Amino acid sequence: MALNYIWVAFFLIAFVVALIKLIFFGDTEVFPAMIQSTFDMAKTGFELSLALTGVLTLWMGIMRVGEKGGVVAIIARFISPLFTKIFPDIPKDHPVFGPMVMNFSMNFLGLDNAATPLGLKAMSGLQELNPNKDTASNSQIMFLVLNTSGLTLIPVSIMAYRATEGAANPADIFIPILLATFFSTLAGLITVSLYQRINLLNKTILLYLGSLTAFIVFAIYYFQSIPQEQVQVISSVASSLILFTVIASFIGLALKNKINVYEAFIEGAKDGFNVAIKIIPYLVAILVAIGVFRQSGTLDILVNGLREVFALTGMNTDFVDALPTALMKPLSGGGARGMMVESMRTFGADSFVGRLSSVFQGSTETTFYVLAVYFGSVNIKNSRYAVTAGLIADLVGVIAAIFIAYLFFY
Repeated sequence: MALNYIWVAFFLIAFVVALIKLIFFGDTEVFPAMIQSTFDMAKTGFELSLALTGVLTLWMGIMRVGEKGGVVAIIARFISPLFTKIFPDIPKDHPVFGPMVMNFSMNFLGLDNAATPLGLKAMSGLQELNPNKDTASNSQIMFLVLNTSGLTLIPVSIMAYRATEGAANPADIFIPILLATFFSTLAGLITVSLYQRINLLNKTILLYLGSLTAFIVFAIYYFQSIPQEQVQVISSVASSLILFTVIASFIGLALKNKINVYEAFIEGAKDGFNVAIKIIPYLVAILVAIGVFRQSGTLDILVNGLREVFALTGMNTDFVDALPTALMKPLSGGGARGMMVESMRTFGADSFVGRLSSVFQGSTETTFYVLAVYFGSVNIKNSRYAVTAGLIADLVGVIAAIFIAYLFFY
């Protein structure tokens, strides 16, 4: 529903702004430029979707090898002790922990298509434990806010888009996204825990969060202590090394568990091909809308206004051109994806803006969409503080993404 309003608003606002420019400023080029952009962006959307086919086919195949080989089960065993502490209202060893842990494991690996059915199943199980069926329970809110924080190990689709846009190293945003999503998830966890009075000083929780936080702080400290050119080199090499290690580990584990690796890869690769073809109409629709919005001058007015506001604080404002992606992400994943692609097309995939837009895209989830789908599936009417907590996590993720992008790419 949100995307419907956003899509319509792009066209109507662009029309009004262009009409004002024509009537009051005599701009006779604005409407021809807008019409031309509809053809150009429709072509771009189609070509981009086709270019994505190979990359998505490859990575969806690799992800299926990992899934079949037992990676999800390993992650599930690893995070189960933490879950029993941050979901105190769920009885120990309750069956609902199964789909919940699997959902987070799938999301962590970037397997969104597999994660959603498990998430809906988990939501249904949590609803059975919910004493007030119209109002979101504490466990449901914690589950959804952690979902919307978007912690992801491998941002497959973002790397795919960067590859199709000609990035020298599509994986160079891997570490920055991982760092940004960590802060987003941590903010979501802390916010909900404060609302629910969950003791985060529990030794099990401290072990998990303390270890992760110490690693993140060390990583940031290290990258701050070396010259900028070394940051980019080390980040690029480390990202590629880690990702190839993941691929090798997936294959090795699958072989150990006597999985037919090639057939598992082909099975997942077919899904990647289908995904690439299915997104053609969605990508064309949002890119055309954004193209019209930019050609009318509306996007420039918005960005320049934000730049003036931030300039008053004395801040460097180079990040402002990437903000449309961050502003769109809580409302619409498709809209944010279109903004990211448009930023890479306008400024370049390896520009600061192109990279920051990619980090924004990977730092959080589509908060309103996730809440609507998951709460709607069990007829929850009163979401309590779920939206507030989710947006706080989004805001922290955006702020973290800006600082981390300056550290790695500026």
